[in-house]
Amino acid sequence: MWNRRKEEEIAPKPALQPPTSASLAREGIPMSTLPARNPEFETVGRSASIGKSVIVKGQLHSREDLYIDGEVEGSVEMQEHRLTVGPNGKLTAGVKARDIVVLGTIHGNVEVGDKIEIRKDAKLVGDIKTVRIVIEDGAYFKGSIDISRPEVSKAQPTRVAPAASAAAGGGGQPAAGLAAESKR
Repeated sequence: MWNRRKEEEIAPKPALQPPTSASLAREGIPMSTLPARNPEFETVGRSASIGKSVIVKGQLHSREDLYIDGEVEGSVEMQEHRLTVGPNGKLTAGVKARDIVVLGTIHGNVEVGDKIEIRKDAKLVGDIKTVRIVIEDGAYFKGSIDISRPEVSKAQPTRVAPAASAAAGGGGQPAAGLAAESKR
């Protein structure tokens, strides 16, 4: 009796894995009864990270959120994702991102699709182009700010151009000239 428990504790337990469609088919369970897995939710809250002892020189492109606590020289592009510059982060680079949170230092021009936050002890030297901006008390900023309106596509009523209406016979100078020539 006592030996059996020890064997159970020592024996490795198999890792739990979701059932495959083949095993479900053998058991007669339809696939529609399982909750759907969405790969987007598996990466939520995760981001790539550059540690404080890392130095990057060149172009940096990212397809996920990025946290930089090291040094970067060159350019950083991540148009659809968030960039966070940590308190030890030093960027000497042009930056393009959807959102930027600055806790460290950026020397270079910044283009932001949505919002930039320059926090308390942060430093940014360069021009900013953004839709929204937050500069906390105690932050250092030197440069210009170009605040643009968010792009909203509005359906405008279509107008018929005068040249197009004339060609369609809608009356006008060119159409009358053509009619005069055809009478000859």
